[in-house]
This record gives sequence, structure tokens and C-alpha cells, in this order.
Amino acid sequence: MADDEVRAAVVAERREQAELLAGLDAGQWDAPSLCAGWRVREVIAHSTMQYRMSMPRFALELLKARGNFNRLADRQAKADAAALSSDELVAALRDNAEHPWTPPGGGQVGALSHDVIHGLDVTVALGVDRTVPERVGLVLAGMKPKNVAFFGTDLSGVSLEATDLDWRYGEGEPVRGTGADLLLVVCGRKLPAGRLDGGPADRFTG
Repeated sequence: MADDEVRAAVVAERREQAELLAGLDAGQWDAPSLCAGWRVREVIAHSTMQYRMSMPRFALELLKARGNFNRLADRQAKADAAALSSDELVAALRDNAEHPWTPPGGGQVGALSHDVIHGLDVTVALGVDRTVPERVGLVLAGMKPKNVAFFGTDLSGVSLEATDLDWRYGEGEPVRGTGADLLLVVCGRKLPAGRLDGGPADRFTG
């Protein structure tokens, strides 16, 4: 896939997310997301962290977290969510729609994955119908076994089969759902009941 195609998708995803978030009420900002222990505001604080944190400060915070990125991310998301208003979080996303940030070794696909996955963490949890299959397809097309392994999700014995995209992963009993929902499965998220079809679907809902 061409970098310029993915880059355009990144910019569009950030802008559209910012528009959606600007319309949320206080209760929705404080509602649980699909990220365990995080409300919507913690998710957006995390997904915009890289726009506020310099590399030297990141290195220092990682040192404080004893090299554990997940510990750093959780601590920083909660601190930023407490310090920043919802308007400031929306602005952080909207004003950085064209920011060149990409995750280490992830390139443009990694940046798109970051934005799409965390956007779904919010919209699926809130029951908001907002999915762009083409962007999900770009993320899934770039999903390699090492990326799947990163999330540590047990996908043994199942075949993930998208119903709206030409995408399949794994071998075994089929679990069917939209590409967006299967992307969340790969990331270890627990989906609301009824979003997946197939014998082992209950493994991934709750």
C-alpha cells in the first residue's frame, strides 16, 4: 500500500474523530471505554500523548516506569485526563491532524493503527456507529504475526473472518464479525455481546 494513501487516511481519521469527540457530553467523556480501567477521556489523553511529550521527557518517564511502556502509558493517561479538559483533548487531536508522528518501527500504518484502534475503543464502547471499513482494511492488511503477538491475545483454534472485508486470520473454528470488531479482538478487547458470530465468539465478548 502506498504511504501517501495511508497518510491521507491518518489525517482524515484524526479530523473525523475530533469532530465526533467535540459532540460528546460530559457523561460520555466519563463513560468506560474498551480499554480496561480507562474512561473515554483517558483513551484520548493517551492517543494524543505523543503531541505533548518530547522524546527526552518520554525517556525519563519510561525510566520512572522501569522500562514498562504499559505502566508509563497508564500513569500518563490518567494524569493528562485529570489535568486537561475535554475541549483541550479535542484540540490536541484536531490541531495535530497532520502531525508526522509514527510509532517506533511502525511507519504510517502504525500511526493509522494507533488512531483507528483507539477510536474504536471509544465509539464501540459508547454504541456510536462510526466505522470506516477502508481504513480498518488498511490496518488489517498491515497486520503481521509479530503485530498480533504484541497484543498477546489467545487466538488459538479460531479463524477470524471479516464479513465486510476480504480478510481472514488463523486456522480453526470460525469467528465472524466486521473487520473493525475483529481488529478489536486481535487487540485483546472484550466486545459487547452480539457483535460476533461463531462457536468460540463468547471467548471475545464480555
